[in-house]
Amino acid sequence: MNKLIIYQYINKIKREDIINFSKTRGIELSSDELEIIYYYVKNEYKRFFYNPLEVLNEISKKVSNNTYNEIVNLYNTYKEFI
Repeated sequence: MNKLIIYQYINKIKREDIINFSKTRGIELSSDELEIIYYYVKNEYKRFFYNPLEVLNEISKKVSNNTYNEIVNLYNTYKEFI
Protein backbone atom coordinates (compact mmCIF):
# COMPACT_ATOMS: atom_id res chain seq x y z
CA MET A 1 0.00 0.00 0.00
CA ASN A 2 2.76 2.46 0.88
CA LYS A 3 4.47 1.91 -2.47
CA LEU A 4 1.28 2.60 -4.37
CA ILE A 5 0.83 5.93 -2.59
CA ILE A 6 4.48 6.79 -3.20
CA TYR A 7 4.21 5.87 -6.90
CA GLN A 8 1.20 8.15 -7.28
CA TYR A 9 3.04 11.01 -5.60
CA ILE A 10 6.13 10.50 -7.76
CA ASN A 11 4.03 10.82 -10.89
CA LYS A 12 2.99 14.32 -9.78
CA ILE A 13 6.31 15.58 -8.39
CA LYS A 14 7.96 18.56 -10.06
CA ARG A 15 11.41 20.08 -9.85
CA GLU A 16 9.97 22.87 -7.73
CA ASP A 17 8.88 20.29 -5.14
CA ILE A 18 12.46 19.06 -4.82
CA ILE A 19 13.75 22.63 -4.58
CA ASN A 20 11.23 23.53 -1.88
CA PHE A 21 11.89 20.36 0.10
CA SER A 22 15.65 20.86 -0.02
CA LYS A 23 15.27 24.46 1.13
CA THR A 24 13.16 23.42 4.14
CA ARG A 25 15.96 21.01 5.06
CA GLY A 26 18.65 23.67 4.60
CA ILE A 27 20.18 21.89 1.61
CA GLU A 28 21.49 23.94 -1.27
CA LEU A 29 21.39 22.04 -4.54
CA SER A 30 23.30 23.02 -7.64
CA SER A 31 21.31 22.93 -10.86
CA ASP A 32 23.17 19.73 -11.84
CA GLU A 33 22.30 18.09 -8.51
CA LEU A 34 18.68 19.08 -8.92
CA GLU A 35 18.56 17.45 -12.36
CA ILE A 36 20.28 14.29 -11.07
CA ILE A 37 17.92 13.95 -8.12
CA TYR A 38 14.88 14.71 -10.27
CA TYR A 39 15.96 12.07 -12.80
CA TYR A 40 16.38 9.40 -10.12
CA VAL A 41 13.12 10.27 -8.38
CA LYS A 42 11.11 10.23 -11.62
CA ASN A 43 12.82 7.39 -13.48
CA GLU A 44 14.59 5.09 -11.07
CA TYR A 45 12.16 4.88 -8.15
CA LYS A 46 11.14 1.25 -8.80
CA ARG A 47 14.75 0.16 -9.01
CA PHE A 48 15.42 2.12 -5.84
CA PHE A 49 12.71 0.21 -3.97
CA TYR A 50 14.28 -3.11 -4.92
CA ASN A 51 17.94 -2.21 -4.71
CA PRO A 52 18.42 1.08 -2.85
CA LEU A 53 22.13 0.63 -2.14
CA GLU A 54 22.92 0.26 -5.83
CA VAL A 55 21.06 3.47 -6.65
CA LEU A 56 22.56 5.34 -3.70
CA ASN A 57 26.02 4.26 -4.84
CA GLU A 58 25.36 5.66 -8.31
CA ILE A 59 24.11 8.93 -6.89
CA SER A 60 27.16 9.22 -4.60
CA LYS A 61 29.36 9.60 -7.68
CA LYS A 62 27.21 12.37 -9.16
CA VAL A 63 26.47 14.78 -6.29
CA SER A 64 28.50 16.54 -3.62
CA ASN A 65 29.35 14.75 -0.39
CA ASN A 66 27.02 17.09 1.52
CA THR A 67 24.08 16.35 -0.74
CA TYR A 68 24.79 12.64 -0.72
CA ASN A 69 24.95 12.56 3.07
CA GLU A 70 21.57 14.30 3.25
CA ILE A 71 20.09 11.76 0.83
CA VAL A 72 21.43 8.88 2.93
CA ASN A 73 20.08 10.48 6.12
CA LEU A 74 16.66 10.79 4.51
CA TYR A 75 16.81 7.21 3.32
CA ASN A 76 17.75 5.95 6.79
CA THR A 77 14.94 7.99 8.35
CA TYR A 78 12.22 6.80 5.99
CA LYS A 79 13.31 3.36 4.76
CA GLU A 80 11.00 1.53 7.13
CA PHE A 81 8.01 3.18 5.44
CA ILE A 82 8.78 1.91 1.95
